[in-house]
Amino acid sequence: MAGKRVGILALQGAFLEHESAFKRCGAQTSLVRRAEQIKTLDALVIPGGESTAMGTLMTRFGLDQAIISKARAGMPVWGTCAGMILLAREVVASKQPTLGLMDIAVRRNAFGRQVDSFEAELVIEGIGITRGVFIRAPYVERVWGETKILCEYQEKIVMVEENNLLATSFHPELTETLDIQKYFLQKA
Repeated sequence: MAGKRVGILALQGAFLEHESAFKRCGAQTSLVRRAEQIKTLDALVIPGGESTAMGTLMTRFGLDQAIISKARAGMPVWGTCAGMILLAREVVASKQPTLGLMDIAVRRNAFGRQVDSFEAELVIEGIGITRGVFIRAPYVERVWGETKILCEYQEKIVMVEENNLLATSFHPELTETLDIQKYFLQKA
């Protein structure tokens, strides 16, 4: 795990918390704001934030095509909350820009508004029991192709994996545990 170069998309959202968590895992981190930075990475995290704003900025700066190209070549990419939405092939009832990399249909703000935020114990396949922080969180309504469901909460899909891609509707970076970060680093 040590020495892996993990980029964290730093256009908007909770990128500093991801950077801190990966540093605690011993990974090298890089805050990504330019398309050329993608070439040097072993893995990329797309953090939570405002998915429409992040999608627009990714397109404006050419990051979308750089991420798509590198992900299709096998680079691991993990999207949390808004990042999950941006990885999705479909966003229910929305025409917002996405990367369209994962065979999932996502519903935005599915657990309610900011005031409805909560923390819950989750059981994740291949990882075990951990905590998840849900803030205006989406959930996956449907998966297809090679996408695997790793976790459900209240019968809603909240964590999925498709080959080199990982997506969580919750925020592991806001807890003390590093189980999911370590799981992701094994992909790099």
